[in-house]
Amino acid sequence: MKAFTIITSAFVPLPAENIDTDQIIPARFLKATTRDGFGKNLFRDWRYYNNDEAQPKVDFVLNQPQFHGQILVAGKNFGCGSSREHAAWSIADYGFRAVVSSFYADIFKNNALNNGVLPVQVSDDFLQEIFALDNTATLTIDLKNQSITIDNTGSSEKFDINEYKRTCLLNGYDDIDYLLSIKKDIEEYEHTFLQK
Repeated sequence: MKAFTIITSAFVPLPAENIDTDQIIPARFLKATTRDGFGKNLFRDWRYYNNDEAQPKVDFVLNQPQFHGQILVAGKNFGCGSSREHAAWSIADYGFRAVVSSFYADIFKNNALNNGVLPVQVSDDFLQEIFALDNTATLTIDLKNQSITIDNTGSSEKFDINEYKRTCLLNGYDDIDYLLSIKKDIEEYEHTFLQK
């Protein structure tokens, strides 16, 4: 995974609430066995008429060129519904490094963290501040200091994250990489333990 420290980016606003994993990545696209190529099917049924890429829905935000960036800002209760790691895969493959919302389904939140996507949970009021911005605004997410800032106004909030997952994201580790990073400590512990 790519290390996540600080990103400053434009954002894509998707203010709908209760966006479930089937809307994020429809079930018919779950047959693949690798993580590649899921981004093209992110919000597939919202992006195209009749599942046809030649017929984009021009009013959907991902089809509007003025909205772009590494941050997706979504309404409350993002990632609800069935447990589907493919939802995190599609978000990451599309190019989003972070999702901002005021509430996440727990399974989606964990899947996102395991796949290098940072779920930033903010207050409802702060979320509405972001949605009120125009398409020239940028956000800065600082994982080390666990803060998100609206660059245009300086308004900022702190967010919580599991310390282990924070360490993994900061270093670009998956679970195996993390274990390898503390291999020396494990070996020293084993040596000490076996001497007793």
